[in-house]
Amino acid sequence: MKILKYDIIVVGGGHAGIEAALSAAKMKNSVLLCTLNIKKIANMPCNTSIGGSAKGIVVREIDALGGHMGKAADSTYLQMKVLNTSKGAGVQCLRAQCDKEKYLLYMQNLCLSTDNLTVRECEIKEILYKNKKIFGIKDNNNKIIYCKALILSTGTYMNACIHQGSDKKNSGPDGEKSSNGLSDFLKSMGINVIRLKTGTPPRIAKESIDFTKAKIMPGTRGKYAFSYTTNKFVSYKNQVPCYLMFTNEKTHEIIKRNIKKSARYSGKIKSVGPRYCPSIEEKIINFSDKTQHHIFLEQEYKDRNSIYLQGFSTSMPCDIQEQMVHSIVGLEKAIFLKYAYAIEYDSIDPLELDLTLRVKKYENLYIAGQICGTSGYEEAAALGLIAGINASQLIKKQDPFILRRDEAYIGVMIDDIVTKGITEPYRLLSSRAEYRLSLRHDNADLRLTEKAYKLGLIDKQRYRKFKIKEKQEKKVIAILNKLTFKKKEINLFLPKLKQYLSNDNGRIFASDLIKNGSSIDFLKKRIKIKELKNIKLSNIAKNQIENAIRFAGYIKIQKAEIQKFQKKENLLIPKNINYFDLNNIAFEARQKLDRIKPVSIGQASRISGVNYSDILGLIIDIKKYNQEKNSRKKQ
Repeated sequence: MKILKYDIIVVGGGHAGIEAALSAAKMKNSVLLCTLNIKKIANMPCNTSIGGSAKGIVVREIDALGGHMGKAADSTYLQMKVLNTSKGAGVQCLRAQCDKEKYLLYMQNLCLSTDNLTVRECEIKEILYKNKKIFGIKDNNNKIIYCKALILSTGTYMNACIHQGSDKKNSGPDGEKSSNGLSDFLKSMGINVIRLKTGTPPRIAKESIDFTKAKIMPGTRGKYAFSYTTNKFVSYKNQVPCYLMFTNEKTHEIIKRNIKKSARYSGKIKSVGPRYCPSIEEKIINFSDKTQHHIFLEQEYKDRNSIYLQGFSTSMPCDIQEQMVHSIVGLEKAIFLKYAYAIEYDSIDPLELDLTLRVKKYENLYIAGQICGTSGYEEAAALGLIAGINASQLIKKQDPFILRRDEAYIGVMIDDIVTKGITEPYRLLSSRAEYRLSLRHDNADLRLTEKAYKLGLIDKQRYRKFKIKEKQEKKVIAILNKLTFKKKEINLFLPKLKQYLSNDNGRIFASDLIKNGSSIDFLKKRIKIKELKNIKLSNIAKNQIENAIRFAGYIKIQKAEIQKFQKKENLLIPKNINYFDLNNIAFEARQKLDRIKPVSIGQASRISGVNYSDILGLIIDIKKYNQEKNSRKKQ
């Protein structure tokens, strides 16, 4: 019998597993991707959108690090939209509504054609380990497969069960088989497993909807993409619109009258769901003063009739779901293609993980995706990418790859979940990032591409193009900061700036025009700056330049804050320190520190239950610990 050996085994073919497997394979490892169903690789069991508030920035970061989610979305979108255009650049990002089948096929073909990557259809029942080190797995056919590192990315499949009213069945998302047995095995390994919940709304036949009662929600005009390498775009006129409808008092009355039939409110569901993606019944109960709620109608496929009711997730019985939907104006004759459901599943407590996503109790076991307690495809893909990188770094005996909070939203997310833990499925929000003006969606490549190249995640050709673009941007910024115009030259085109230009000597810098609302395209076209004539810039490059100029003052202040932050991050805590031997810290803080094992004073200060006085005491104790350690060395 042939012995199967791989450098890295990835369990789970969802968004996390894909990015983990592809990044590890790209870093020259032999990789096995284990999935329950090859045809469901990259499945989108909930919304078929990629991106959104904060999430869209993460997709750009994944792309800048050599990941594939952005490319897949750019190749399969039905509609592309820029969000938060009325707000500052720090929270603007993209959201794509993708073709569910085409996205899935794109990722499947990529996985099946990637060098160093093998895809195997199987279920993992046991993890093989000795002395806290993983050496393989055993599948449902008792086949043993050996590895140097293992990444678990099982999504919402572990011990999964579907709820629709009083009906409960053992099933994964979209009616797929659940993964049973692995969760119990992880518990036997001493790993803390928690129970979480999420859900999905009904799918309705397009031809049964009266769209004249809905408000059309088109995409955004222009050429937009997640990937910095994309150069083909779907024209605005060929994009598929979404639509907006509303619940009403009749809808709310039906829900209130039948609330005890909801699995969520009947007591059938014991676990906690995502706060920022509540079911429609939770909205009605928690926001009883609201007379209506938004329902977005989004197409799942370009050539099929399935419409997704975004904002209408529920665990009501199927007959009540029909009453609820039919009460909405425009959906009175709606035909159900698929009923909504809630799903409960097992996850690993993220406090079990370190900043590399490794289980602290085991040398080479990594966790990624919704099994970490997160929600959303984008968060999952980012975690998978990082887990794949760090498993590779471990095998090569190289330094782990850790993104700080000031470097990426991905760094914010990982630091949040492994330092603070979760009480519900974690969702990225722009408000979670302290330095969001520096972590914009336009500058993800400037922040992360250099790192990706050093890791071997992007090729020389892409890196060369990036360096040329980066050099051009610096050149354009220098030109705009140096170039000035006379008052008469500008007032012809910008009469609103007349008062602004009346001070000084009547001259204004080109960069000041950008700060006051002009664009590079305007300057090149109307004022005809000869210095910019032969410089060709992509839309992303123009956006980066304009934002860098407009927010230069604020970014300078934020950089000073980041330097203070980095001092705490650079003050490392000794790995072998025994917190219970320390005298200057409260007992509760010692317990928290011992469990989480922070790597730095910065991370320690973000642990819930560790106070400022504990941090000061910890710094004193670390200095004392290091002095005693150095003294012993001299002896």
